[in-house]
Amino acid sequence: MTFVDYYQILGIKKSATDKEIKNAYRKLARKYHPDLNPDNKEAEKKFKEINEANEVLSNTENRKKYDKYGKDWKHGEEFEKAQQQQSQHQSYSGRNQGYSEQDFSDYFSSMFGGERASRQGGRKFKGQDFNAELHLNLKDVYETHKQVLTVNNSKIRLTIPAGVENGQVIKIKGKGGKGVNGGPNGDLYIKFSIKNNTQFKREGNNLYTSVDLDLYTAILGGEITINTFNGKVKLKIAPETPNETKIKLKGKGFPIYKKNNQFGDLIITYRIKIPTKLSTKERELFAELQKLR
Repeated sequence: MTFVDYYQILGIKKSATDKEIKNAYRKLARKYHPDLNPDNKEAEKKFKEINEANEVLSNTENRKKYDKYGKDWKHGEEFEKAQQQQSQHQSYSGRNQGYSEQDFSDYFSSMFGGERASRQGGRKFKGQDFNAELHLNLKDVYETHKQVLTVNNSKIRLTIPAGVENGQVIKIKGKGGKGVNGGPNGDLYIKFSIKNNTQFKREGNNLYTSVDLDLYTAILGGEITINTFNGKVKLKIAPETPNETKIKLKGKGFPIYKKNNQFGDLIITYRIKIPTKLSTKERELFAELQKLR
């Protein structure tokens, strides 16, 4: 197995911080993403390398193993166990002789694909888990829909349930790296990064927004039409409605994750707008009202 320098692939130093790794990955992933480089085999290859490097270096434990064992980092723990067993055996037989780098290489060659593995039936190991980040808008996750993702040059059909939250991670079994010696494939973990570019604030399954109410409607009452996430509704305004009044529209919030036809609520706050640029007549009328009060 040829050694792959993940630090060099991301263009960072070995002392890079988690933030520097994340920033380098995002920059390169955008540059070489298959959707932006159609039919570009070199870009696809580069994108695959970038994802592989990020999957290892963005995980603290995996990064430690990679720094210690290099290309064989996934099986470092197996080597340590074998080394301990060998040390115990050497101590028992009166010898004091450790593993060399060649021993280390021979060990992995025998267990993970070499001739001895073929003769002795090498141990099976699960493939590497992959991690990906999917960027969506809030409107994209209001309804269940399907998308086709390209992960490590493989197309994966994914059903995205309505109500997925920002930062949520889902697992797709068996869509990670190939297993070793016939072991099971790894899994694919997808993290959702959801951008809210709407007038609504989302908290869990509830949505929040504010609605401007003119002074006259707030005092005298009336009817207004407002926007909800999926259409317009008419609301009746009670006379003498105070500023900052909150009302709840049940079931007009966000879909509840994996709960068919169940929704949170929409909470509306009324903001009373004071009229400006009054005419002379309007000022006179307000003055009369002031005297009456």
